[in-house]
Amino acid sequence: MARLAQTINPQNAVRWFLLIALAALIGTGLATAQVVPDPATDALQGLLGDGEGLSGTVIQLFLFVTVLSLVPGIAMMVTCLPFMVIVFSILRQALGVQQAPPNMMIMALAMFLTFFIMEPVFMEAWANGLSPYINGTLTEQEAWRLTTEPFREFMTRRTDPEALLVLSDALNRPVGPEQEPSFSLLATAFMLSEIKHAFQIGFVIFMPFMVIDLVVASILMAVGMMMVPPTVVSLPFKLGFFVLADGWLKITEALLRGYA
Repeated sequence: MARLAQTINPQNAVRWFLLIALAALIGTGLATAQVVPDPATDALQGLLGDGEGLSGTVIQLFLFVTVLSLVPGIAMMVTCLPFMVIVFSILRQALGVQQAPPNMMIMALAMFLTFFIMEPVFMEAWANGLSPYINGTLTEQEAWRLTTEPFREFMTRRTDPEALLVLSDALNRPVGPEQEPSFSLLATAFMLSEIKHAFQIGFVIFMPFMVIDLVVASILMAVGMMMVPPTVVSLPFKLGFFVLADGWLKITEALLRGYA
């Protein structure tokens, strides 16, 4: 695993993955073929390790694919991505438009805002922990501590102390006042706190649009148009109010200022 971590970096991870898959396919069909020396082949051999058996290669491929599959879950736990997605989803629900913007666009906007907010944390983690470890100047324990330290500082600022106390008491693992919580406990409390904050902001966003719905429904009842759905009439008013207030920019600015 140390050799694997030293070979992969963010610039060529996809290329190495494709090379691994291609080598596995070629190796099954052309096991007896003559190998032509090539720099890419030497790099691939360094990535797969020094084992001569197929079982070692399969295990390393399995570990590599497993790590890649865990990346979305890790991104959801230690970044502000859940907060952004929940707020934008509640905003779309408050507007009354079910598919505008679509889910893919909301996710893309949340991901870019997350990268914009988390960029200093990513750069600090890469400069302090990952890059020295790849260069062979740090051990695994030191690299883990220095890499996770920026994420710890970011999550601690956004985590409710009550969430940490409840989770630690539930597991019967009390955390002292001067004791640093474990990374798994901090990440779980951070994610729960982000969900809580997102719903609080979503409630504030939802209130003006609910007032518009109530006013339109009252007017329709007063004029006797009870068969007309209030949401059909209130939708243009909500969209007009949101556009005139430049809602997307204002809400995005407020979300970014919350992480400043």
